[in-house]
Amino acid sequence: MPPPVLLSRSVDPLLGIFTGCLAYYLYETNPRTSLPADQRLAALVQWKWTKWQLERNNKLAALEREAETTFSK
Repeated sequence: MPPPVLLSRSVDPLLGIFTGCLAYYLYETNPRTSLPADQRLAALVQWKWTKWQLERNNKLAALEREAETTFSK
């Protein structure tokens, strides 16, 4: 017997993702449960992105310095 599906195999996952995103949006914007501005998802993603870029730039700068010293000999 095939498993029960709500709409179709392709629409059910999309409906689940949409419902989850909507629920999280309502959780963040509800006045009773609203989070401080620095703890919202957008601020946390921006912080993580900035941290990743800084680490990446430091790593690339170190690799460039290493390449310059290797090829300058």
